[in-house]
Amino acid sequence: MRLAFLGTPEFAALSLAAILEAGHEVVCVYSQPPAPRGRGQALKPSPVQAFAESRGLMVRTPASMKAPEEITAFQALDLDASVVVAFGQILLREVLEAPRLGAFNVHASLLPRWRGAAPIQRAIMAGDAVTGVQVMRMTEGLDEGPVLATETVRIGPLDTAATLQSRLAEAGARLLPPTLAAIEAGTAVEVPQAAEGLTYAKKIKPAEARIDWSRPAADLDHHIRGLSPFPGAWFEAPGESGPVRVKALLSGVEDARGEPGVALDGGLLIACGQGAVRLLTVQREGKAAQDAETFLRGFPVAAGTRFS
Repeated sequence: MRLAFLGTPEFAALSLAAILEAGHEVVCVYSQPPAPRGRGQALKPSPVQAFAESRGLMVRTPASMKAPEEITAFQALDLDASVVVAFGQILLREVLEAPRLGAFNVHASLLPRWRGAAPIQRAIMAGDAVTGVQVMRMTEGLDEGPVLATETVRIGPLDTAATLQSRLAEAGARLLPPTLAAIEAGTAVEVPQAAEGLTYAKKIKPAEARIDWSRPAADLDHHIRGLSPFPGAWFEAPGESGPVRVKALLSGVEDARGEPGVALDGGLLIACGQGAVRLLTVQREGKAAQDAETFLRGFPVAAGTRFS
């Protein structure tokens, strides 16, 4: 088919690669504009833009797809369908309905659970045991369209947002080619979303990242892994010249008791409101992520240390 692809992060780049491998003609790729990245904060293209340009595809990076000239240009592409994967902009009806067969989205949850911007993080943070990827027809409502294909993915006890995202990206890339083939053949079955079980995956706010040790250990473990590696759940540890911000990137739950926020041993076992979390991977501000043993060699934490 003659397609346009709209996506931005690495998660989306795998889907674009799968579409090309399946032999579809991608006449234009849309992605968010280049953004400051790295220490020098130089403008760099998104992963999707970089991949598309490496394959010689035409790329557009509009600041807003709501601009009249962008809508007109999109309509002029004469598309069979468009595929949207983590693009990062709201699309108006004129854009969604421009392709002959419509617009289709790869969404990283089992709808209607976790509609919205951060479904991967929210699933882990909520303690979900299962999530998945679905291909859905896009409508004007936020992630409200009927579902055409589904692949479920289990969430493991050591999964972080990064590891889960990787598996979901692979699942989405597997789902797309056969789903597009069914759409092209007119055999795709569209199933309306259930009326029950609706939740919204709101965008992660910086204020959410600070660790509250009074919460139960199981909740904090989900919180830590759901925010890893970005933005990273954090706390302050006492340092020689003042508090040091530390991100907790991987953790586990242990059956231990103590005053919330106090280290129960010298191995980063921290008491919570109920139980305790063992911090397995941490990152001191300005430093690289380290496993607990390596971290403690340069920043010892004795039993009884109190964390804010």
